[in-house]
Amino acid sequence: MLTVKEIQELIQLIDHSSIDEFTFETNEAKVSLKKNSPATQTVVSEPVVHNVATPQPASPTQAVEQTATQQPAKNEASEQEQVAYDYEIVSPMVGTFYSSPNPESDVFVKKGDKVTSDTVVCIVEAMKLFNEIEADVEGEIVEVLVGNGELVEYGQPLFRVKA
Repeated sequence: MLTVKEIQELIQLIDHSSIDEFTFETNEAKVSLKKNSPATQTVVSEPVVHNVATPQPASPTQAVEQTATQQPAKNEASEQEQVAYDYEIVSPMVGTFYSSPNPESDVFVKKGDKVTSDTVVCIVEAMKLFNEIEADVEGEIVEVLVGNGELVEYGQPLFRVKA
């Protein structure tokens, strides 16, 4: 049986290698890891809606200029989102995210809570082992990115913190 530490080491080795998929199987357990690569990500485009009242560009050059002037606005919005936090607390392993120690208890942290480096922010269950995840930073939780009971991946952001 593999220990959590051995699984974490496998994840790190595969993450830093060119291997996209890895499976390890014994009589007792099976571990299957798969990387998300940018080449396999699905790109969702926004639907094009033509409005009769909206003037259409007269030439392709005007269309290119119009697209070029609209692009910086999107970049400015994404920069503002990036400024909203200083640090992301990420999952150190693949597993199930739990926001509280048990279903009857209050959540460890919520948006607006102050945390210190040793504050437990959640639990990630991996192979029946419950691992407490600490903040490792001081600040305020500005966003909770994962819902209770959701599966998380290695390196996936769980919380955003403003220092």
